[in-house]
Amino acid sequence: MGGTPGGSGRVAAVTTDRLRALSVVMPVFNEQSWVRTSLEALLRAGEVAGLALDVVVVDDGSTDDTPAVLAELSARAGIRVLTQSNSGRLAARAAGLAAANEPFVLMLDSRVVIHEQALVWLKAQVTEHPERRVWNGHVDVETHNIYAAYWSGLVKIGWRRYTANPRLVSFGAEDFDYYPKGTTCLYIPRDLVVDATAGFESMFDNEKLSSDDTRMLRYVAEHERIWISPEFAFTYHGKSGLRGFRRQCYFRGTTFIDGYLGRAGAIRRALIAAMVGVVAIAAVTVFAPLVGLACVLAVLLATPVVVRLVGGSWYEVRAAAVLTPVFIPIFGVGILRGLYLAATSTRRSGVRTDSAASAP
Repeated sequence: MGGTPGGSGRVAAVTTDRLRALSVVMPVFNEQSWVRTSLEALLRAGEVAGLALDVVVVDDGSTDDTPAVLAELSARAGIRVLTQSNSGRLAARAAGLAAANEPFVLMLDSRVVIHEQALVWLKAQVTEHPERRVWNGHVDVETHNIYAAYWSGLVKIGWRRYTANPRLVSFGAEDFDYYPKGTTCLYIPRDLVVDATAGFESMFDNEKLSSDDTRMLRYVAEHERIWISPEFAFTYHGKSGLRGFRRQCYFRGTTFIDGYLGRAGAIRRALIAAMVGVVAIAAVTVFAPLVGLACVLAVLLATPVVVRLVGGSWYEVRAAAVLTPVFIPIFGVGILRGLYLAATSTRRSGVRTDSAASAP
């Protein structure tokens, strides 16, 4: 997301040990290549900060060599490994949280690599400002592969209020849609995240397709302000390959509906406007194909231009130019799936409610 994680804010020493220990919860599924890198960076950051880390990794039914990697790390570094059948990230995180021992938790994903000084900086912040209890990590996306660069460019469009000028800032429920957030690297009181997870309600019946991070963090933002700073820094390594990109577009289109359609805000307004625009372009294309084609080309050309205007690199601009024609239709189909899942879930809920009301 831009910004330099080191910089002048680096903390050389901490005068108190108000934060002595920290639980870390990591769900993992088929990440044999990255989970070792992520965990070793985490352990190094904890050592530099002088923190005792209680690391709980939940293997969500991996079918590759992830279990062997975790077994080796468990024996060498003392991390705790829980294993469950594939149930999705939400269930894996809930299992990890139930096993966590410390009052504060760092939620971390297996493709996210923490910067060495991040926990040193966090420890100082917790000492100086104990009221700032929720910290979202500042994520720099590794953009050496074109697919990760594409997502990085989109982030700079959607959350330009922060990415255009990375700085220490906080947000709450009222400006939730304007700042980057996620559960891929999140420092939070364990009791708050347990409450948020317990109160989680998806628009879908299948929780594997739910937007577990956006909906959960909205609950958090209603209770505490969420802080973010380029000093609390992580690097995300996106998946490569066109097949994986297509699957990610489809999945994110579906979860986008669950995360934003049910709550008023800027993103829901943008979503509705986009859907109306698609219908309008389709209607125009039926009666004036050349005009419709011109509208489609305008959208495809506008995306890389906007990425550049909001501070995207030329590599991110190129990714936007190449992959937007792939992204839009697949993401759109994912949105349609999300709308269908939400509608059928609501209908079934209504049937159950009506049945219960009519029961003697």
